[in-house]
Amino acid sequence: GLLITTLTGRPLEFQCTTPILPNKTQQILYGPTLSPFVKGELIGKTLLDRIQIKPTLLMVEQFDILGLRSVCDIPLVVLKTEDTTMPPSMSDYATRKLHRSELLTSKAFAHDLVIITELLAQIPPEADLSEPIQRTTEALKETLRSSSAA
Repeated sequence: GLLITTLTGRPLEFQCTTPILPNKTQQILYGPTLSPFVKGELIGKTLLDRIQIKPTLLMVEQFDILGLRSVCDIPLVVLKTEDTTMPPSMSDYATRKLHRSELLTSKAFAHDLVIITELLAQIPPEADLSEPIQRTTEALKETLRSSSAA
């Protein structure tokens, strides 16, 4: 799912896709590259192509989505939360602390951290950056409940 908000967190646009469940052959063929491909390049790119309001920043909580940055021109950052599964090696990532949050991105796009820091500096220090991500998760759950009940 993708939630576009204002800097104050007010929703502007929400898009989601149906769940994608790779079959066993795809799991074998893609191996460890399956999740980053599905979440980043397949789902992420589809959602970005659908939205009417183009964001200035993409904030996610899963490292597997970082691959999306290689197919779009929007700065993308992982917001480290207590639910974030960390990759085995942090050597491929650039990090920056902002307010109470830790932001990470691929070292290949480390220059994004400058842009991201400037954008997020407009948000009050007490703001919970993960809260819109939590709303998106809840909206996705509700969408799935509604569609399975229909």
